[in-house]
Amino acid sequence: MQNPFFLLVLSIAFLVSCKQPEAVKIKGQPRPDWVKPAIVSYSIAKTKEWLRLNSADSNKLKIVLAVNRTDTAGFAQMDSVIIPGDMSGDLLYYLPFPVTVNYLKDINKIIFFSYPTQTFAAYENGVLVYTGPTNMGRKKDPTPTGLFYANWKAEKTISTVNDEWELLWNFNIANKAGVGWHQYSLPGYPASHSCLRLQENDARYLYTWADQWVLDKKDSIQLNGTPVIVFGSYNFEAPKPWLQLPMNAHALDISETAIEKETMTYLPEIIAEQKKREGAGKDY
Repeated sequence: MQNPFFLLVLSIAFLVSCKQPEAVKIKGQPRPDWVKPAIVSYSIAKTKEWLRLNSADSNKLKIVLAVNRTDTAGFAQMDSVIIPGDMSGDLLYYLPFPVTVNYLKDINKIIFFSYPTQTFAAYENGVLVYTGPTNMGRKKDPTPTGLFYANWKAEKTISTVNDEWELLWNFNIANKAGVGWHQYSLPGYPASHSCLRLQENDARYLYTWADQWVLDKKDSIQLNGTPVIVFGSYNFEAPKPWLQLPMNAHALDISETAIEKETMTYLPEIIAEQKKREGAGKDY
């Protein structure tokens, strides 16, 4: 006959061993601690007045900067800005990318840049893990679209366009064209010389999160880095697209179907490159 005390201890140990950490993300599932606002709506406010009342609230400021596709300096230069009515949620609910995309479940890591919405999103096995605003190529120097891969990276580089421009957390995606993402000023509209401008925190996150290429001794590409899809077009003759949000809060939403459509052509290549990297024993 078993000792009752022994059975009690054994039961407690079993329960403790089976308990899962609350914040751990299950592969292919959204994080359980994400908070969705009750209602997503938008209005237009005077920038100076809004800053006077809210500049001390870093969470609100982060959301408002992203909604207006800008950074702190760019925001201060705007006369009026778009403000969400309820800012109790996490940032991803104020930007257009879907939280999950089942079509991406077999892709370990992938990044999307949307030209029409000026936003980016990083997914792991179909789950959105990070998103934010971007300012892409201006009309004269558009950002190329299509499938790319994260190539080489540098914490600090000097622009080849102007040697006075210092680029932080630079990650190249088109080596010959010199296109990549990096931190630089976000005025709130496409303004770059074809690169993908980001807020510094976002550039630093992607710099650490994405995998770079692997070269052989002859500097030929042996393994590609994280896949990056840049898609869509921007109407430079029309008002900023996000100005539609006060009239329709879902005007810029990107559906799962839209992501599937943008990925479908490239999926076989992406999976093949991923398998090559996994076979070489590299984390992807």
